[in-house]
Amino acid sequence: MPNTFSSFRRATGLATALIATTALAGCQVPFVTDTSRVNPNVFVQETAPVFHVPPYQDPPSNQPPPMPGAIPQKRQLYPSDFHQKYDLGATYGLPVSNPVYRTMYDVTRDADHTLPAIPYSRVDQRFLRSQVDYRTNEAPGTIIVDTRAHYLYLVQPGGKAMRYGVGLGKAGFAWSGRGVIQRKAKWPRWTPPDEMVSRDPGLRQFAAAEGGATPGLNNPLGARALYIFKDGKDTLYRVHGTPDWQSVGKATSSGCVRMFNQDVIDLFDRVPNGTPIVVT
Repeated sequence: MPNTFSSFRRATGLATALIATTALAGCQVPFVTDTSRVNPNVFVQETAPVFHVPPYQDPPSNQPPPMPGAIPQKRQLYPSDFHQKYDLGATYGLPVSNPVYRTMYDVTRDADHTLPAIPYSRVDQRFLRSQVDYRTNEAPGTIIVDTRAHYLYLVQPGGKAMRYGVGLGKAGFAWSGRGVIQRKAKWPRWTPPDEMVSRDPGLRQFAAAEGGATPGLNNPLGARALYIFKDGKDTLYRVHGTPDWQSVGKATSSGCVRMFNQDVIDLFDRVPNGTPIVVT
């Protein structure tokens, strides 16, 4: 009898342990086999911000009007909806709301053009306009472009500066040195240099001899251009706006300094002709 009871106890214990192990294994299965929950790419997608930019009104579309000989673009410049959609049409993420940035980068009516809002929630916040502490030996009013960090600083008194994110030239197309902003233009015409036309004959229709590209939302120089001169000569490099907001913070241009259109308008209004510029 003792042996029978002992055997029964051992059998019961093994069965209980087996049930518990099975149950525990059942709880662990999703964590072992479904690794998507800890996949950083999936996490980024599912927490991506929802951002809606109302269409601008000239025309009532989110793309510039088609024009004969329009400048070719590599991607959609003015998408109106920024969101991620998954199963059953569910939309994930929440809008990033900052009243200061919303004011800075909202839809902007300028002359006969309406600039779409910049989707600032999708931009690395380092590249959004801000006033920062900045120590330099350059005089207030000087523009300094830090090509390594992709920043443009406008030096202010008291160890401060306005800092803007910029896109810069690809390897082999960058320019550096000291110059001066000798000319400023609102809604400038774009005339690619002869060297650029030689590299891409498709741009010949926009060459200086043809009058350049018409100003507008599709123009590579954007809403404003500041022309860099050195020793009285045009360097052919510019500080300018861009319709391609996604290029800010990257090395994608042909040597010029690109800014969000809303930022270049702000800079344009702060600096006069004759402003010194240092590109390092």
